[in-house]
Amino acid sequence: MKTAEMMKTYPAEINLDRDLLARTVDALVACSQACTACADACLSEDMVAELRTCIRTNLDCADICATTARVLSRHTGYDANITRTQLQACAQACRSCEDQCNLHADMHEHCKVCADACRTCEQACTELLAAIG
Repeated sequence: MKTAEMMKTYPAEINLDRDLLARTVDALVACSQACTACADACLSEDMVAELRTCIRTNLDCADICATTARVLSRHTGYDANITRTQLQACAQACRSCEDQCNLHADMHEHCKVCADACRTCEQACTELLAAIG
């Protein structure tokens, strides 16, 4: 993606490793897309009523990941407390979505793919949180 390239163009100092930041944003965007697609795929399943919680969790996680990616893409007037709190919320949303998708992963490949994206994204958020301190 162009995330790393764009981060390199930021003219002021960023108090975080730009490559780590870019990798995290990329994981967030990928997770948001996977969760959106998984929710849509769940809506196409015959057992859609049984997937209601999964759909809701997918959509919540997609929105939280997308918002987190936008927050991490802004550096002017940076507030570590807001970033930290947003990353913590995102990591929790990813854990919840992964757990929910894992309940259906044996029956629905889209849930397995989504659970994997959520796990990767949670790990990226956790790694960035550790770097922020």
